[in-house]
Order: sequence, then C-alpha cells, then structure tokens
Amino acid sequence: MTTLHPKASGPGGTPGGFGEFFLGLALVIAGGYWILNQVQVTGGSWTLYGYNAFGISLLPFLLGIGLLFYNGKSAAGWVLLGAGLIILFAGILSNLGIYWRSTSLFAALMMFGCLFAGLGLIAKALKTHG
Repeated sequence: MTTLHPKASGPGGTPGGFGEFFLGLALVIAGGYWILNQVQVTGGSWTLYGYNAFGISLLPFLLGIGLLFYNGKSAAGWVLLGAGLIILFAGILSNLGIYWRSTSLFAALMMFGCLFAGLGLIAKALKTHG
C-alpha cells in the first residue's frame, strides 16, 4: 500500500490524473483556439435617429477628463468619466456583429471534439484515481 505525500496530490487534491489533466488542458486550448479563429467580428456604425452618434457618446468621457484635470477630487468628474466609459463600452458591444465563418463539417467536428474531449479529460482528472 502506497501513500502519497500530503503535498504530492494531483489535480483537485486527488491522487493521480496529472497526464489526463494536462492532455485535457492542451485539447481545450487547441479546440478553443480553433473555434475562436472561425468567428469573425465586425463593427457597425453608431447611429441615433439616423445620425452618427459616436461623437456624442464621447462627450461625458471628455468632460469627465477635463474636470479631473482641473480638480482631481471632483465627484462630477469621476461620475462623468465612469458614465462615459460605460457608454463607450456599451456602444462598442451593441454595434458588434459576430459571425461564424464557413468551414467544413469535418473541421467543425474536430474543433468541438477537441474542446469537449479536453473538458471530459479535465473532469476525469479531478476524480480520485486509485
């Protein structure tokens, strides 16, 4: 009967499973990369009632920066800066178009197969081996 040193435990605090864990991790990384590589992200224009709204969305951000350069403790400056960042972030996200590029069925099965096989191996590695 062998006992492991308390500090020599495997993934998840269980004995064994190092090989499965790292092989699973490699498969998850490869599959995830291939999947993300097939996704195309495009941007659209920021419009408000038919007019370009990007400049208007910058106003709170720029006013906040101006107030903070004038007085670094200005509460209004921090509020405007924070609101401006939220508006910019929301505007960028709301104008994104995300598309799956054409690929063969074999390539898609390989991508998702690697990802889910890796997740399965990682989950198996976390179980007690013995």
